[in-house]
Amino acid sequence: MKDKRFYDFLHRQILVLIFLSLLPGLGYLFLGWLNGVFVPAFVWYLLIVAVSIWGRQLYRNFDFGTMSERRREGWYRQCTWFIYAFFLLWMLIFLLYVGQSATKLHYIAIFTEIGASVVASSLLASDKRLFRPTIFLLMVPLIVYFLLIGEWYGHVLSLFAATLTWVLLYSANSTHQLLMKASHQATHDALTSLYNRQYFIEHLQQRMNSLGESGEYSYLLLIDLDHFKTVNDSLGHDVGDRLLQSVVARLEQQIPENCVVARLGGDEFIITGSDFSDRQACEQAALDISERLVVGLKEPYIVDQHHLYISASIGASIISGRCANANRFIKEADIAMYEVKAKGRDGVFMFNEEMASRVEGNLEIERLLHFALSDGEITLHYQPQLNRDGRVIGAEALVRWHSPILGEIPPTRFIPIAEHTGLIVELGNHILETGFRTLRAWHDAGIELDQFSLNISMRQFTHHAFAAQVEKLVQRHLDQVLARKLMFEITESIVAEDIQRVILVMKRLKTLGIRFSMDDFGTGYSSLSYLNRLPLDEIKIDRAFVSALGLNEGDRAMVTTILNMAGILKLNIVAEGVETSEQLDFLLQHGCQFFQGYYFSRPLPQEQFESYFSSRSGTPSGL
Repeated sequence: MKDKRFYDFLHRQILVLIFLSLLPGLGYLFLGWLNGVFVPAFVWYLLIVAVSIWGRQLYRNFDFGTMSERRREGWYRQCTWFIYAFFLLWMLIFLLYVGQSATKLHYIAIFTEIGASVVASSLLASDKRLFRPTIFLLMVPLIVYFLLIGEWYGHVLSLFAATLTWVLLYSANSTHQLLMKASHQATHDALTSLYNRQYFIEHLQQRMNSLGESGEYSYLLLIDLDHFKTVNDSLGHDVGDRLLQSVVARLEQQIPENCVVARLGGDEFIITGSDFSDRQACEQAALDISERLVVGLKEPYIVDQHHLYISASIGASIISGRCANANRFIKEADIAMYEVKAKGRDGVFMFNEEMASRVEGNLEIERLLHFALSDGEITLHYQPQLNRDGRVIGAEALVRWHSPILGEIPPTRFIPIAEHTGLIVELGNHILETGFRTLRAWHDAGIELDQFSLNISMRQFTHHAFAAQVEKLVQRHLDQVLARKLMFEITESIVAEDIQRVILVMKRLKTLGIRFSMDDFGTGYSSLSYLNRLPLDEIKIDRAFVSALGLNEGDRAMVTTILNMAGILKLNIVAEGVETSEQLDFLLQHGCQFFQGYYFSRPLPQEQFESYFSSRSGTPSGL
């Protein structure tokens, strides 16, 4: 397939050819006037002007970004005929002047033919369909002319002309091969020889333009290999590279011939399919091919005597002319692919309208979140934590966002978006500073808590500047006594990161007196091995287990096990999500120390929390 640079190169040559024809053409017109052949020369120059006007129109009509494949090919055909017409006119001026030997114009004609041939060899080298016939068109009449002289030197000149023809063809062909090699390297992946991301986006843009004209549909499949990183890490990149080549071989066997497949990078591949007039037929074809690929790609691979087993997650998107940006469809397929990842990998998911609506909403949240901090829309609410005597011993700071445009947005909606976009680092710093200021203000007002809990996201915790930022905020707002009241809540997903680095950061912060709690314990990577390695002070039982205490014997057993485990490891334990007296009674009977939930209080704004604390700060009355 011809890429954008091919068409751009050809596009630029149009003006060059017009310039090399109009200006020198005036000289030939003047020579014709001097030597009595003005009328035919004038007619010839009028034809040059007409073809130049045609070329100028072709030049202005070219817009690779918006042209469909059909329009682009139509433009290329017209451009081909334009170039043939130009060089045909230069052959005509040769035939006109070569017979004027009495006025020595035949020398001008010979030079003209050789010069035009050199120009064709240089400017048209990118396209064999142009330079080969053009060089023959110009040089063959010259060879014949020399033969017709009938003298020995004519035969010699004819031989020289034939040799020059071969040299010009050889030169143009060599240049063509270099251009094709450079083009291949620029548009193909070196490891797999598939098209690369840059070329694929150009191709997809053209497909979208074509689909916009025809009203048809096509599909886009984004394929990500599951656990490929494990192969690279355990067996090395050489084995990983050979595995990728084996995967590509299977892809090419499984997909229809008219599909275009490219490697986006790493272990991600992308495919576009045929055109369909019916959207449902297009969706069904995409799902059928995807299911076939899922089955085919997870058959065992043998690489360097290693038997390897991998699967694939495939996101599918229907492409049409409804959108002007090719990256939009790739993003849709990417979102669908991550939906497969979230559901356990090794499957297919089709991007749909519900997902599209969710994505649009997420994009709006992402856009508004950039301004939420500076506009003061992000606040903290505080949920009380109580001990067995009913005394408020702590508070968990929970972020809230009220947008003037979207209203109240729950943290479960905007926190994942902040995580994905990296805004969580800035948001997390704001939460830390606001929380630290609140803790200082409460201390100064006589509101003494045993602990003050703040949630730390995985991306925030693993940020290179996190520990230094916390140290700076502690120095600015707290003292050693208040710093020891801080409880940073981390989730079990942090164990999926570099656990050694996580431990180093935790130990660094513990020198400030900061303690750590494992939030949502029991829902993720719960393991005694990491629980024993991490310098934790507290475990929080996930609300899902607490809410099911009266319903599910298995959840009751899980809560009892967690409570016993915390006792063995000498960790404090907080049950969150306590909503009923039955749940509280069970937790009290099994030795739970601290409680948090709507049974006591929902998260409160700062002033309301202060009032709640005052109402609970009297003589302990029990729960």
